[in-house]
Amino acid sequence: MIEIRKPKIGFLGIMHGLYDEKQPEITASQEKWAKAVVSRLSDIADIDFPKAAKSRADIEAITGEFNRSAYDGIVIVMLLYSPGFRLVRALEENNLPIMLANIQPLPTVTNDWDWSRLTTNQGIHGAQDTANMILQAGIMPTIITEDWQSASFHNFFEDWARAARTISVLKKMRLAVFERMKGMGDIVGDEGVLLRTIGPEINHEGLGQIYESMQTVTDNEIKTQIAQDRQNFEIDSNLPEKNHRYAVTLQLGFEKFLQQRQYDGFSVNFDAFKEDGRFEQIHMLAASNLMAKGYAYSNEGDVHTATLVGATHALVGDGHFTEMYSLDFEKDSALMSHMGEGNWKIARKDRPIKLIDRELEIGNLSNPPTVVFSAQPGPATIVSLVSLAGRGYRLVVSEGEILDTPVLPEVPMPYFHLRPKTGIKKAMDDWLLAGGTHHQTLNLGHHSRRWQMLAGMLGIEFMEV
Repeated sequence: MIEIRKPKIGFLGIMHGLYDEKQPEITASQEKWAKAVVSRLSDIADIDFPKAAKSRADIEAITGEFNRSAYDGIVIVMLLYSPGFRLVRALEENNLPIMLANIQPLPTVTNDWDWSRLTTNQGIHGAQDTANMILQAGIMPTIITEDWQSASFHNFFEDWARAARTISVLKKMRLAVFERMKGMGDIVGDEGVLLRTIGPEINHEGLGQIYESMQTVTDNEIKTQIAQDRQNFEIDSNLPEKNHRYAVTLQLGFEKFLQQRQYDGFSVNFDAFKEDGRFEQIHMLAASNLMAKGYAYSNEGDVHTATLVGATHALVGDGHFTEMYSLDFEKDSALMSHMGEGNWKIARKDRPIKLIDRELEIGNLSNPPTVVFSAQPGPATIVSLVSLAGRGYRLVVSEGEILDTPVLPEVPMPYFHLRPKTGIKKAMDDWLLAGGTHHQTLNLGHHSRRWQMLAGMLGIEFMEV
């Protein structure tokens, strides 16, 4: 399961010590301002500001501690001017995402501006020196010039901090794969490159281990989960209790296995259940409930989209696995769905989430209880991870709107209409030209900037369509 917590950010406030002799109070005043900035951002992240770094030794010691203590990122702020060369060795040893915040205590040069205010609001030329050294070190930091008390700065820092936190999640992510769909091309990539470039460790497991895990599930555990389902869903009266119990047992079998092996998510091909010969259903309820609990997921052995769903949990929250089923030129949208899996945490609030008795010929087993819902209307972002042969990865992102559409009573799985902001025709032309895959992750809200920051931190291509 993906650990959801506030980002842990180191605040590197740097300044020259030459002002201390004539203005002994200046360090205290600039540290006071740094603490005010930290307080302003404390609702977003846990931020550590040890002290003003006034020398190369200070910068290297503080940056080193942030790295050793597993912080998610470092924000650099010029408390006063500081020579850029002091930062070079610290950058060489740094492995964390960097944000250079070009801010100063006061937002306006007023008519009573004096030497004191000139001195304490001179961060810009230090930022220029520092940015030049960062560039020469071959690092591409996130940079913002803004009034530190503005909503824009607050929102930008949140996007960056969540992206930095997601990098930490990706580096520790472990995914279990239970077979891959034969002949499906756009899910295939080099898992070694994925590990080195994006972060997840991929292990191929056998469904027999899930069957064994199911044998350890107790009747009390089944009853507890069924009670939770009754709280979360409107359950179809035609759903046989034995089918629901089996689906829950399968879910708990997966969950126990993932916990015991310390996996953050999984991908499974539906044909594997029939091929094994011991299973009665495929895993529709398990996938939906485990995504809602914070596990990464995709179907058919697609480790790239499972990675993205896990990243979405950390970057935005409530990652949803989906694909484009049909185009609707009248609505200028795509009907989004998949076989029956969906993170019901994104469901619209004004309709019940249903758990139905689902006839499904795919998998060639008995009816798998399936969660049915439509997503909450409003802004949304859809993302694809594209494997580029010999060239790493590309992140393809499209912002759009989930439409407020009527119920489709004959659609037995999660569904909704997504209208890209560039229109369905242009968005799909550009998506196809970019190599966007047929599986995607979706999050509620417009968050392309966060995804772009994440791509920059990973050093991969970013394309918005």
